[in-house]
Amino acid sequence: MSFRLAACAEMIYGELPLVERVRRIHAQGFEVELWDTRNRDIPALVATGARFSSMSGYFGGSLIDPDGSDRVVESAEKLIPTALELGVGRMVVHPAELGADGAAVRPLHRSSGQMWMTGLRALERLGSLGERHGVVFVLENLNTVLDHPGIPLARAKDTQALVSAADHPNVRMMLDLYHAQIGEGNLIELVRGALPWIGEVQVADVPGRCEPGTGEINYGAVAKALAGTGYSGVVGLEAAASGGAGPEAGDNALAAFRNAFTVSRGTYYRPNVRTKIDKRDVSHHDQ
Repeated sequence: MSFRLAACAEMIYGELPLVERVRRIHAQGFEVELWDTRNRDIPALVATGARFSSMSGYFGGSLIDPDGSDRVVESAEKLIPTALELGVGRMVVHPAELGADGAAVRPLHRSSGQMWMTGLRALERLGSLGERHGVVFVLENLNTVLDHPGIPLARAKDTQALVSAADHPNVRMMLDLYHAQIGEGNLIELVRGALPWIGEVQVADVPGRCEPGTGEINYGAVAKALAGTGYSGVVGLEAAASGGAGPEAGDNALAAFRNAFTVSRGTYYRPNVRTKIDKRDVSHHDQ
């Protein structure tokens, strides 16, 4: 069983310009995740030759707000040309509008039936938009305990319910296991239950939001459980390097991520390339 591995260029190699981060991630065989692509040098990013896994799919509005859901869809449509230029397959949306610090722009701590229905209708519209242009919109779960207070319908069970109700092939979950660990736990059962709706998986360890092996999550067991379900899509590292900002710290973080998600002994699959891993690079739980 193999996964396609990606790394978020917004959170690793932070001391380097974005294009250099992308080059470095690509050179090590990983796909690249991006956040906001506005005001970025898109031709320079394309010229790196990297394969881009996902990017932010909207830049305003709230999926669950009747007055804001139109803005989500409208902004998503404006980003489609950038996604197509980069070759991005998945565009990420959230249940509600996030501020610069990740908190809710308009904090709400209870969900309502109107929020559910508004979110569902907005996802259906995004599904139709994605179908027309050949992209998938992925709804990301968030934790409201630490990083994103005031976001209703943010837990994985809620995002799964919304995605499954939309029931559209161009609407899936961005299952973020860092957020799920903080808000829900029971990750292995979560990935098994969510499998039909997963478009991509994101990971980081808890606490600290750094690479696997720096916290409490047994990502080796999670990787084996994912493989056991038959999942062979993208697993993206959305994490900072625990060793700091230098290039060596970033390299080490990517190596730890690769090791955690190397399920079949001795072999690591990159996009279109199959290479052998030195046994020194295989973590102890795979030996």
